[in-house]
Amino acid sequence: MECCSITELRNKEVINAKSGCRIGFVSDVEINTCDGRLSAIIIWGRPRCFGLFGKEEDIRVCWENIQVIGHDTILVCADIPDRHQRPSHRPPPRAGLFDNLFRYN
Repeated sequence: MECCSITELRNKEVINAKSGCRIGFVSDVEINTCDGRLSAIIIWGRPRCFGLFGKEEDIRVCWENIQVIGHDTILVCADIPDRHQRPSHRPPPRAGLFDNLFRYN
């Protein structure tokens, strides 16, 4: 069994094995003080608009959802929403001012 310090853990990127998407980098850890074991890793939410409007919600990944801790990455298997996912219902594009300028009837 290989040991890893918290500092080394913070440099690892977390990837969701279910979707293959990047979640982010480990920002913090949660330790159970009763038994001294790591109970979760925390990925801080990204700031919105240069931090002026707060930030996204932090992501907490329980220890049970961690599959592999590698040299550079941590693979997790959890139902975590993709941060880069766009809504599936996009409104149709509106006609612009110059869209019909060169249309021949």
